[in-house]
Amino acid sequence: MTEELWAPKNPESTFLGQLQKSLGFESYAELHSWSINQPGEFWSRAWDELGLLGEKGNLAYEPGVDFLAAKFFPSGYLNVAENLLINGLENETAIVSIVEDGSRVEISWRQLRLLVGATTAAMKAEGVTTGDRVVAWAPNVSEVIIFALAALSIGAVVSTASPDFAPHAVEDRFGQVEPKLLLAASSYSYNGKVFDCSEKVREILELLPTVKRAISISHFREWIEPFLGAPLEFTPLPFNHPGFVLFSSGTTGKPKCIVHSGAGVLLKAAAEQHYQFNIAPGEKVFFFTTCGWMMWNWLTMAFSRQATVVLYDGSPMYPNPERLFDLAQNEEVEFFGVSAKFIDSAHKEGLTPATTHDLHALRLIASTGSVLSPESFDYVYSDIKKDVHLASMSGGTDICGCFVAGVPTLPVHRGEIQGACLGMATDVFDSNGVSAATDHKGELVCTVPFPSKPIGFWGDVNDEKYRAAYFDGFPGVWTHGDFAAKSEFGGFTLFGRSDATLNSKGVRIGTAEIYRVVETFPQVNEAMAVSQDWDGDTRVVLFLTLAPNVVLDEMLEKEIRSALRTQASPRHVPDKIVVAPQLPRTKSNKLVELAVTDVINGREVRNRDALANPDALDWFRNLPALQN
Repeated sequence: MTEELWAPKNPESTFLGQLQKSLGFESYAELHSWSINQPGEFWSRAWDELGLLGEKGNLAYEPGVDFLAAKFFPSGYLNVAENLLINGLENETAIVSIVEDGSRVEISWRQLRLLVGATTAAMKAEGVTTGDRVVAWAPNVSEVIIFALAALSIGAVVSTASPDFAPHAVEDRFGQVEPKLLLAASSYSYNGKVFDCSEKVREILELLPTVKRAISISHFREWIEPFLGAPLEFTPLPFNHPGFVLFSSGTTGKPKCIVHSGAGVLLKAAAEQHYQFNIAPGEKVFFFTTCGWMMWNWLTMAFSRQATVVLYDGSPMYPNPERLFDLAQNEEVEFFGVSAKFIDSAHKEGLTPATTHDLHALRLIASTGSVLSPESFDYVYSDIKKDVHLASMSGGTDICGCFVAGVPTLPVHRGEIQGACLGMATDVFDSNGVSAATDHKGELVCTVPFPSKPIGFWGDVNDEKYRAAYFDGFPGVWTHGDFAAKSEFGGFTLFGRSDATLNSKGVRIGTAEIYRVVETFPQVNEAMAVSQDWDGDTRVVLFLTLAPNVVLDEMLEKEIRSALRTQASPRHVPDKIVVAPQLPRTKSNKLVELAVTDVINGREVRNRDALANPDALDWFRNLPALQN
């Protein structure tokens, strides 16, 4: 039985607790069961409780012939930007935007509405109409949100990327959707260095011939100034009108252009923020993200909760490792969102915010991006804050939301995500397509459609790529590509991507199970486990990057193997352990196990531009250590 680390003091006072009581359910399990068995009733009630402006139409849910054909509010209308902008109090703060050099901008709701109205008028003057695509290659600053809200007010489709994407990687993404406008970075700072973007902007414009106008962030106010005072105008749009295009990481080919309904993303994210995270009007919501990660879209939706959105652009540990905890203290953040990797790094740095910072306002820490280890759960409660709701969550770009997340009415158990989100029929299937028993590892699936399922993939004839991406595993069931297990408490444990799952001695194991053990060693910075084709079978190769002045001697290797054998299983012990100079990762800081797997097996890696450090891959080619 896993240890209980936190329990809510007044669960009945949460938005979730109030919903559960009003419907007469005794437990979260009963409430969740109702929400997936009656999806039309649940999402219609969520619309009402969230106070969305628009017309629901006469039907909340139309099942259709399959998962793809199912529709929510098929005759409904709303405008996403209107729902994000309309309710905030004039003089209250809507956005706090902080960059690495310490610059801070605060924008009130009144100012935000003024700026969006002007930007909408400027876009219309450029000829932007409903259905056009506008894109931003930019740092995580307020101008990008203003630009996106203006586009959504017209019914244009928004796509964003961070400025560390190389021009050809930008082309691979934005080129597919043929944008009309580009909001471009002038420069950005990271880890104390300033990067001038002017040359890259010129190259990007050559690669994107459909762009009629590029607006530099440094000239954004100048562009909209003639239109200041223009009225806020919102075009009512069908519920399933496209609002966003997001992109897969693209390490196995050109990125998939995942088209999302703007209203679907709004309803899904707002429901999560309301029910799973209990975000209240006026709270400050922070998530460390770039514009190239779906968490940026998710964070923007917090405006619908009348929350203050706190942005940060730069390195999370510059000029000191405490940077984000300084931000949480100084801004009195209630919702503090970071990656699992950040929590692990803070632990390894020896940070103890519980003793060095005043985090009295902090009530929830959200973690996503990769698996949060049990040791990281311990660290949060011992060294960050004892009385805090640690809400590990998991979902993805594909759904612009979560399958599993926090449940504010339930305890937090060590190493577990608390439960499936309301409206998400999340399960774990075994290889036979049957719901797996408790603690049995299998594929994370979703058996009932939800509002933020993609409308489709851009340019995907007959939805062939869409179906292949999610429905080849089990017919009619969304298979997400995560390796997971259900717990006795109704929660979930994740073990990493199932498409990077290793086959060790005939047994499938998740890479995260290896990392959890190996990365507890202070000598190890990071680990990556991959599968090498060998002698008619496969073998597991563990790559490590080590702390300064550490060498992988016989004793350290023996300790690592022993720890894996005893803390995981003999099957988790790799056949080879190799020290690497660095490990390749995506722009959103995820390790690319599949790309390394391709390289060591002599296969071509397509779209290297999707990687933050593509040159790191070259070291893995024809490695002598893997030839015997």
